Amino acid sequence: ATGKIAEVSVPQLTLANHKELIKPGAATASPGIETWMVYVTGGNKTCFGTCGRAEEAFNGSVVLIEASPTAPNLAYLNCDQDQVLCAAWAVSPPNVLHMQLPQPLPDQSQPPSTVRAIQVNRTTITTSQIAAIHLEDKYLDSPVYEGFWHPFNGPLADYGLNIPAGYAIWAFSVIPSWAFMIGISMLSRNIMSRRAQAPPARRSAGAPPAAAPAPAAK
Repeated sequence: ATGKIAEVSVPQLTLANHKELIKPGAATASPGIETWMVYVTGGNKTCFGTCGRAEEAFNGSVVLIEASPTAPNLAYLNCDQDQVLCAAWAVSPPNVLHMQLPQPLPDQSQPPSTVRAIQVNRTTITTSQIAAIHLEDKYLDSPVYEGFWHPFNGPLADYGLNIPAGYAIWAFSVIPSWAFMIGISMLSRNIMSRRAQAPPARRSAGAPPAAAPAPAAK
């Protein structure tokens, strides 16, 4: 079992609330960029029961981060409880997502958001290391993610398909392997039986008749 996240000051990010919780500020808001640090954790299913040390480190870092005058918004995502959202964002625990969401431009268009996925060593991570992601700008050491699974500006998110894709990945993960084998076996038998019952191919209407055999030599 994993430790308990400091729920008093850190809200839990879920499939139901993530769009309302993590979103750009108003066009007139200050500062102009909404910054989030989302700690991704899990339990026995998604972290194999080894996220305890990382959770303790994150809990200890909350006080240090919130004391900063430029403290980011904090949240946590439990992949055991929200497997669909984790699949839709292609994240796995333990991990820290550093997100920067700029406010809309005067014409109400939305600039791209910046997302970095920071891997956490589940056996050696410390409180100071997680706090340094913000306090010492260590998030800049990680590359900006611009791939297919970008939660805000990726192709799936642009077409509203990231959450349906998350449901599909989650469904495949919960279907037992023997069910796949049975389904494949039934499908292959069905295809083979149809081939066996198919009539022989007919000669096309425009094809010339076969030539008569030559007479036998006397």
